[in-house]
Amino acid sequence: MAKPNYSFEKRQRELAKKKKKEEKEAEKRARKAAGAAGGTLPGDATDDDGDERADTPDAGETDADRSEGGDIERPA
Repeated sequence: MAKPNYSFEKRQRELAKKKKKEEKEAEKRARKAAGAAGGTLPGDATDDDGDERADTPDAGETDADRSEGGDIERPA
């Protein structure tokens, strides 16, 4: 019975990661180009005035902050 070629498998994983990363960067460049052209994307978190919508979380807020009540300090 032949033994597994771990080097080949590792190389295949590395190539898959590289391909995925390149696709992601290409998509990011396309989004940036579309944004620079003046178009807004469906996922933008701004309203027509360019202000951040009220239903979006603060930029620095995390899921943990929201579950803990954000900046509200609670007595221990």
